[in-house]
Amino acid sequence: MPSQVVIRHNGTEWFSSYDTIIGKWENGTIYLDEYYWTFSKTTSKYRNRWLGLSNQEVKEAINKGEIKLVNLN
Repeated sequence: MPSQVVIRHNGTEWFSSYDTIIGKWENGTIYLDEYYWTFSKTTSKYRNRWLGLSNQEVKEAINKGEIKLVNLN
């Protein structure tokens, strides 16, 4: 089983890394797990690929409220 998985179900997309939910994309809003979103360099790398953003862009989007940090686990 791959370490990083994208799950699509009923219009919602989930990104999981090492069996932990890292992010959710639902109704045009991106949610990242408040604890695990920066868990490791590898997780961040694949999270960024999933989002199509750089580390800096992710941090800026969080600061602007465009990406929300929530408890997904």
